[in-house]
Amino acid sequence: MGDADDGAPVALVTGGAGFIGAAIVKALTARGHRVVVLDRAGEDAVDLADEKQVRAAARSVLERHGRCDVLVHAGVNFERAALPDLDAALVRRMMTVNVEAPLWLLQEVTPSMAEHHFGRVVMVVSDTFFDPPPVPDMLPYVMTKGALIGAARALARSLGADGITVNCVAPGMTPPPVSEPGLGSNVAEGVRSRQAIPRTLVPEDVAEVVGFLASREAGALTGQTICPDGGLVLR
Repeated sequence: MGDADDGAPVALVTGGAGFIGAAIVKALTARGHRVVVLDRAGEDAVDLADEKQVRAAARSVLERHGRCDVLVHAGVNFERAALPDLDAALVRRMMTVNVEAPLWLLQEVTPSMAEHHFGRVVMVVSDTFFDPPPVPDMLPYVMTKGALIGAARALARSLGADGITVNCVAPGMTPPPVSEPGLGSNVAEGVRSRQAIPRTLVPEDVAEVVGFLASREAGALTGQTICPDGGLVLR
């Protein structure tokens, strides 16, 4: 990432090395943003579970670029556990990355957004919060994504007067390049058959929605959750 010198908007993307995060980085770059990636992989490695690292990374962005216009939280810790298997350590691991990390980043960057009277915050969540009912061992994942949706609604109200919008994007089942354990073809086909648009979703479906929400044209849209899931969730 280079120093600020061209006036282009600066976007901070957590989880930008992941398959959805990378598509978001590409989409924002194509729209003219200078994109900074916060991820454990990559040139500027950051552990989102470490509050000190998260805050230091945000301050570094402000020092090097002079501003932060867009924050996209696509970083995620995904672990499975049903209620009988849940323990405090697992919940803590999930909460630190999925919920706490974006809050610490926002504490650092929203003063700069407010100073410029412009900011776009996008949380990548999941349509499993709405439908279909998740399997029991998705409990901690759905719980943390629901927390982000609630946080976004509260923040939309508190930050709106400063020109800052806060929204969520809730993708449907978007298969990664390499199949994950437990994601069999029959599961994917079952979900796809229930979509109003019955095709396989791709990371770009998510990235283009994020790109719009990060734009000036989306200035009247805040506190919302948009589901690019082929019409699985109709709300």
